[in-house]
This record gives sequence, C-alpha cells and structure tokens, in this order.
Amino acid sequence: MDDRTIKEFFEGKDEKRAHEDVLDLVAGYCERYHKLGEDKPYVEGERIPYARRVYDSEEMVNLVDSALEFWLTTGRYARRFESEFAAYETVRFANLVNSGSSANLLAFMALTSPLLGERRVKKGDEVITVAAGFPTTVTPVINYGAVPVFVDVTVPEYNIDVKRLEGALSERTKAVMVAHTLGNPFDLKAVTDFCKKHGLWLIEDNCDALGSRYFIDGEWRLTGSVGDIGTSSFYPPHHMTMGEGGATYTGDPLLNKIMRSIRDWGRDCICESGQDNRCGHRFSGRYGELPEGYDHKYVYSHFGYNLQATDMQAAVGVAQLKKLPYFTKRRKHNWAYLKELLSGEKGLEGRLILPEATENSDPSWFGFCMTLEEGLSRREVINYIEDHGVQTRLLFGGNLVKQPCFDSVRGDDSVYRISGDLKNTDRIMKDTFWVGVYPGMTDDRLSYMARIIKEAVERL
Repeated sequence: MDDRTIKEFFEGKDEKRAHEDVLDLVAGYCERYHKLGEDKPYVEGERIPYARRVYDSEEMVNLVDSALEFWLTTGRYARRFESEFAAYETVRFANLVNSGSSANLLAFMALTSPLLGERRVKKGDEVITVAAGFPTTVTPVINYGAVPVFVDVTVPEYNIDVKRLEGALSERTKAVMVAHTLGNPFDLKAVTDFCKKHGLWLIEDNCDALGSRYFIDGEWRLTGSVGDIGTSSFYPPHHMTMGEGGATYTGDPLLNKIMRSIRDWGRDCICESGQDNRCGHRFSGRYGELPEGYDHKYVYSHFGYNLQATDMQAAVGVAQLKKLPYFTKRRKHNWAYLKELLSGEKGLEGRLILPEATENSDPSWFGFCMTLEEGLSRREVINYIEDHGVQTRLLFGGNLVKQPCFDSVRGDDSVYRISGDLKNTDRIMKDTFWVGVYPGMTDDRLSYMARIIKEAVERL
C-alpha cells in the first residue's frame, strides 16, 4: 500500500475502529496465506513432520492485537492466560514464563527458598529423577549444587520404575522431579504415596503431557496438578504453543509466592509490571540490612532471574488454550489409530515393541514410541523411514549420564548418583525411536507411516 492508500484506509476512523479494521485484514490474510493444508489427501512423497503448529486466524489476530497495543512485556494477555490456564489445570495459581526449561528451573529453585524452612533443598541434597529424558529436567538440580539420583525406567511405558524408589532414598533426599514421558503419565499414585511417606516434594515435569489424565483418589486428575508443582512448555511442537513459552502451576500459596519472586528478578514486591505501591507500604518497610523505608520495588528476597514471557506470546497462548481439548482428542485418536495399524503385524512380532499406556492413565500423547529387538539396527530403520518422508526422533537424551555434558563430572558422586542399574535406559539409548501424532495428522498420513515403519523393520 502506498502512502495515499494507507491514508484513505484510516480516513475518518477513530483509533478503535482503525484497530478493528486492521485485525479484520489480519484474519483475512491468515485464512488466505496460512492454511496448512493438512486436511488435503496425502500425496506420497510429501514430508510428514513429527510435530507442527496447528493454528488459525484467532492466534494471529491476538498476536497483532497485542502488537498494536505495544505493551510488549507481560500485560493483560499474560494475566488472562495465567488465570485461564490455572482454571484448566484446576489449580489456584499459574505463572507464565519464557520456556518449559525456564519453568523447570523456576520450579526447582522454588524448593531452595529459605521460606520453606527445614524442607528447603540445600546444596548436596538429593533429588530422585531419571536419565531417560530431556536434560532440562535435571540441569537446574546440578547447576544449583544438589545431587540428581538417577533410577531406571520401564519399557514400554518409558516412565520411572516406581519399584526403584525406595532403593534410591537416602537421608539427603528432599524431592522427586520427573517427567511424564511423551504424554504417558508416570505412576502418580505410587510416586505421590512415596513422597508423602517420606515428606518429599514432587515436581511434575508436564512439558510433554498437557491434557493427560490419571485416576487417583477416586477421580481423574490432569497431570501437572497432582504434585506440589507442575511445569509446561509451549514450544511449537508441544500440545499447544505460543512460540517460546512455558508455565509453572501449583495449589500452594507459599510456593506460588516464591516462584513469582524468583521469576521476577527475585524481588519481594508483588506489583504487576507498570504498577506502583499495590501494598500501600512502598516506602515504609524494613528489609534485611537496608535502610528503613527503602523502595520496596527494589527489595530482593530471593536470588532470582527474569523469566517472564511477552504479552504477544501470551496472546497466542490464549487462543491456543481454547483449542486444547480438540488437540487432546486428536492426539489420542492418532496414537490409537497408529497402534491399531501396527498391532498384530506378523512381520513385526518380536521385532518391535509397541508403546503401552500406564495403568489408570488417559494420556494425551506427544509421540508414538517404539523399541527394536536387541541386535537390530536402529540406524537402518530410521534412515529408511526418514528417506521415505517420515520424520523421526530419539527419546531425547537417551541416557543423559552418557552425554558429553557429563564428561567433566563422570563418576563424581558429589555431582550425581546412579541407584541400581540403568539397563532399560541404556536399551532406550540404543534401540528406541518415535514418530509424531500431532493434531494436524490425518488417517491417510498415519496409514502411510505405519506401512513405512513395517517395511523398515521387515527389511532387517
């Protein structure tokens, strides 16, 4: 549009009307140019990604709406998202952050707060977790100076082996921090019973399981809402997205207060961005060894960070959250359909272990995980699958202890500890891979994927 056309577009309009007309244009633009085309019949040879953003004009309109407002940092969309996300998870509090990894950092660091008294995690204390997963579930523990204690997992659920919990316990154990793998809930009853018995904190890394449910204490509960703190990621491949983004959530007011402080530079003040003197005592308190009346906006009760997300990210999240029930339904359908297609195939019997849901769970699947018979070449299988247009992924870090980041500390019991053996973890590292079941997947694409997986395994 030239200057004259732009001038004519805005002629005679107040700001509100002009704002609305711009958003109408954005909606039309999205409908015309951003249709993903996943509802079209699959043409063999087209790439099938393991994950992809699924969105429509509502996300783009919200994004531009926030951009036109130009608040940029955390604002009204962020507050709305936190309120609606907490309601979705049926907890009292949610805190929006800039990534799922930051959510894990924030959740763990909250447990180190002096406000928790004797229950706080101190340097040298132990946190039970698994090595078959994503590194940022473990990184905050190591960086702080606490000790992750790795236990093995089960196949074909790919979750923590709860029979190993008691063996991992020591007098220094303070918490369990573990993820629901690829949407499959871990045995929440066994883990929560263990934590209650020994007075331990439980952080549910729910980054790959948003929308999954587990039946506990006579009711279905969403994963992330059962432990002391839940974490989520809104990176594009995940169950919903806002680009970069994440959240922590809890029903505990003290934990929420701590997380709010650590997320926001460690400050003691509870004012929202752009707000002053909410407490009415901005210049009248005494804190630490600061002078009396020191500006409360610059009082820091924790060693904190800036982990906030922008309002533009939150604006996308508000629209995505509305679609989450549909996303969950499609993920369940896609996983079940792929399982049906691969089950009972004679060429796969004994050669490919198919995934299983944890007992008493209703997963919102992130991926479809498979393990090859020992001795078969995973490299050959995934190369064949990839060469035929289907994207694959390994189960994240495999055995994290074998990763290069552990080279400088390998075998140092003051940094990490292994309880028992990690036999299944090592098996996953060598023989396991997964494919996607994201909401944009269609039955014809899933049928093609199943055929290619079968061909790949039968060739060995």
